[in-house]
Amino acid sequence: MLQSMLAGLGLGLSLILAIGAQNAFVLRQGLARSHVFAVCLVCALSDALLILAGVTGFGSLSQAAPWFETAMRWFGAAFLLWYGARSFLAAWRGGESLKAGASAGSLRQAVLTCLALTWLNPHVYLDTVVLLGSVSAQYDHQAGFAAGAMAGSFLFFFTLGYGARLLAPVFARPRAWQMLDAGIGVVMWAIAAKLILGA
Repeated sequence: MLQSMLAGLGLGLSLILAIGAQNAFVLRQGLARSHVFAVCLVCALSDALLILAGVTGFGSLSQAAPWFETAMRWFGAAFLLWYGARSFLAAWRGGESLKAGASAGSLRQAVLTCLALTWLNPHVYLDTVVLLGSVSAQYDHQAGFAAGAMAGSFLFFFTLGYGARLLAPVFARPRAWQMLDAGIGVVMWAIAAKLILGA
């Protein structure tokens, strides 16, 4: 059981560590100290649901409904293009960039953006539902594997969200926020381009 849990934890962390749209958003919320707990919880719970779906065999959804992946790909790309443009605009304006501790919008806005970045991203389904689901089949204790992968998600998102505060002195300067916003814009558009080119 412990071996399965550790394997799930290791694979879960390795898949989630790559900088993506979701991670960039959590980092930004953490730096702004805005709705950090809610954002981290939404990301971790979403991952947990997707991991559970993969381990319990719902990875066959793409076979039962071939249109699902294509629809998610285009919705995800459109959302990422919009969010990237918004980040570039914030970087260009400069003066309106957030300072650490400032408000970054309402709780509802933060949660809805987080949900969109999570559930409209086809790569999330490939990583959590398909890949983790298929790897879990190799273990006798699939529940332990799933628990380890879920623990990895909670550990990562809460560390990223609350650990971002350590960077607060750097982001006391508006220029640093401009660079972060521009970097987030690049990440969003790069992922959107990958989704479109892969369609």
